Amino acid sequence: MKNRIFEEWLATFRDSINGYEYYTDFNKVTNNVERLRSEIELLNPLVGSKNIERDFENILVEHPECLKAIPRLLGVRQCEIFCNGINYNFDTPNQSVEQYKYFMRETGLFDFLQNHIIGGNLFGYLAGVETGLDSNARKNRGGKQMENLVEKFLIDAGVAYRDQMKLEKVEKTYGLDLSAISAAGITTKRFDFVVKTPSKVFGIETNFYASGGSKLNETARSYKTIALESRGIDGFEFVWITDGKGWRDARHNLEETFLVLPTLYNIRDMENGIFLELFNE
Repeated sequence: MKNRIFEEWLATFRDSINGYEYYTDFNKVTNNVERLRSEIELLNPLVGSKNIERDFENILVEHPECLKAIPRLLGVRQCEIFCNGINYNFDTPNQSVEQYKYFMRETGLFDFLQNHIIGGNLFGYLAGVETGLDSNARKNRGGKQMENLVEKFLIDAGVAYRDQMKLEKVEKTYGLDLSAISAAGITTKRFDFVVKTPSKVFGIETNFYASGGSKLNETARSYKTIALESRGIDGFEFVWITDGKGWRDARHNLEETFLVLPTLYNIRDMENGIFLELFNE
């Protein structure tokens, strides 16, 4: 991969690597809803109730376990909610019935259940809440997609690797001194993948940025620093695999790293067999 031209390389960056599974994990949504089915069924009579506070009190006294579903109706996963200095536990009740009624009234849940649930189906509403909550996990799924993609190319190339390996574990396993990267042990570092060949150890970082932002400039500067610091480490080489149209707005910082890190690659490079070239020297 010699004599590469940055602008030509950048032009091959992808707009997206999202697969069909990226948008919503419906298996997770269904499982989360099913876990609360009995509690939701207990609360379902509150939908459209003419005397919702009385009905809620009757349900709560007889079935305190119905509280477990309350945070989820608010789009909250935690079983404890703090409001105005009061700790409400919805897994193990720690407040009076009146206090929980106050919570339902002040958060607007009573009004919502009584007047605004369409179709009278609380179970269907919860499925919608879970779908919304799952969308928050897309960022993590997006990051994982790039790792999965890199891992696929490693496997296809027949490369033995280890994943999510902390810097200190790399040092102990392969007898390396990586203090130049870790600021003499002060900085904690974890490589997405580590590959050991007969001649050296490769520490690999991966990411994909579909949109811009300050994070990209910070990442480029950070990896440029690692590239420079690792140059003098015998038997070790740093590899960065990145892609995504977000880099088009942060090209200058990326180019600075490109100029000092010859082992900076993108998806096109992997498709062109860079792993076969890199790990068989």
